[in-house]
Amino acid sequence: MVRSSRKRSRGGPATTGTIRQLERKVLRNQFAPIEALDEEQLEFIHNVSLRILEEEGIEVMGHQALTLFRKAGASVDCQGVVRIDRNLLLETAALASETFIITPRNSAQAIQLGGNVLNFSLVSGAPNVHDNINGRRAGNFADYEKLISLGQYFNVITFFGNQATAIGAGRSRDAIEMSAIARGLSMEDMKNNPTVMTNINLNSPRKLDDAMAYSAMQMSMFGQPVTVTPFTLMGAMTPTTMAVALAQQNAEALLGIALLQLTRPGTPVIYGGFTSNVDMRSGSPAFGTPENSLANIAGGQLARRYKLSYRTSACNASNAVDAQATYETQMALWGAVMGHGNLIYHAAGWLEGGLLASFEKLIIDCEMLQHMTAMLEPLKIDLAETGLDAMKEVGPGGHFFGCEHTIARYKTAFYEPFLSNWQNSENWLIGGDKDATQRATDNRSRYKRRIGSLYGETKRGVGT
Repeated sequence: MVRSSRKRSRGGPATTGTIRQLERKVLRNQFAPIEALDEEQLEFIHNVSLRILEEEGIEVMGHQALTLFRKAGASVDCQGVVRIDRNLLLETAALASETFIITPRNSAQAIQLGGNVLNFSLVSGAPNVHDNINGRRAGNFADYEKLISLGQYFNVITFFGNQATAIGAGRSRDAIEMSAIARGLSMEDMKNNPTVMTNINLNSPRKLDDAMAYSAMQMSMFGQPVTVTPFTLMGAMTPTTMAVALAQQNAEALLGIALLQLTRPGTPVIYGGFTSNVDMRSGSPAFGTPENSLANIAGGQLARRYKLSYRTSACNASNAVDAQATYETQMALWGAVMGHGNLIYHAAGWLEGGLLASFEKLIIDCEMLQHMTAMLEPLKIDLAETGLDAMKEVGPGGHFFGCEHTIARYKTAFYEPFLSNWQNSENWLIGGDKDATQRATDNRSRYKRRIGSLYGETKRGVGT
């Protein structure tokens, strides 16, 4: 789901209400992608994944999908396990476009997929919600509205989570039809106008259920983008080693992508990676681990190997909006960005390993995403920027606070955060000695005053 429009400032940092924001624009990663695998290792993973598809196969549920594989020349046994020759698989997957554009009702909010373009999304799929005022509660529509309005508010959020569209072919078709109406297009027109995006997960290890398969096929019939994401947690859904986890992820993703190309050649698809590990003492999923960060990087290498756009995530496993939540998210985020993810899911608001959407975490994450966005800006290097005249003006042992070079630039010289507190200790104590999480609650309250009744507090007892 792509965001709709809202008013925004142009040229430099924008102030929306009382929260300072960067201007919304197409974000490009100016840095070369980091590589977790050398060339030999990458080709080794590639070949092992093809062996998995040729020798072990993947169970596919649903006769429509199985019929497509049979017609293409794949082997399908009586249990619905599909085994496919590597040449057939690669030729089929290669039909997918490397880049494309998704255009919502407001074409000014179109997002680009592929290349070095980055897009950050809101948390999605969480069954529970939390804020520091109302506490933890089951998900409800009022809180969903608040989360979506926050996603509309922050320029750094480009798209919302879209997994619900992929639960069954009927739901996918409904979403496509509604989007066609919103854009004033026919269903036939939609085939060449990507508007609705969704994500499907394989049931790792090596199983694609019929609801996901049929939903993805329905989307592809009408030219709508599908992200194919294996859910590969080392120690649970895959063996414990990174090598086999990446090979299994790759095999599952390529099979799903091939199915969509068999459905409609050239339909837009995204290579998805969601490889992390579990806590071997409890079996609980872990995110933002060194393994997760490396998998985010390596997944980008695999996606580029097949000339596909790449989806990854910035998740954490913390139960509170605390230092753990922040450093795990930042670890995963760095892996996602340096791996050249094009869609970075769950980048704002994810908590409890995906079981909770947190309002305070969303605010903190948007600050982190703005930091990341500012860091990715190309440096301006020219004679004026070197400030040689300022050095002459100040001389040895002076300071630059009042020189002409500083006065001309001080308002926009550096990224100015909306959440960080840079006061000295005395002034911080006078101001209430609030930590970042408490300040996130305050920022949420400022946002609430701007939005008004839509962001009213949850009524007592609702969702508890």
